[in-house]
Amino acid sequence: MAKKQSNINENSQVQFVFKKQNYQILIASIVIVIIGFILMSGTTDIYSFRKIVLAPIVVLSGFALGFFAILKKPSTK
Repeated sequence: MAKKQSNINENSQVQFVFKKQNYQILIASIVIVIIGFILMSGTTDIYSFRKIVLAPIVVLSGFALGFFAILKKPSTK
């Protein structure tokens, strides 16, 4: 059997889909979503402003920031 040649060059570098800034924004969005769910947690006074208004706004803003991190194109210098 003949040895198959690899299509990948030994000297080629791995190209990531996102750049470092995209990953930083994505991690920040995950932290914001976690903070929103922490604000939403608890068993006392389920109709408080914090649980009904503030926490969902924080969670949705975290998701919006995550979408921004995914769709942001890297700057070319």
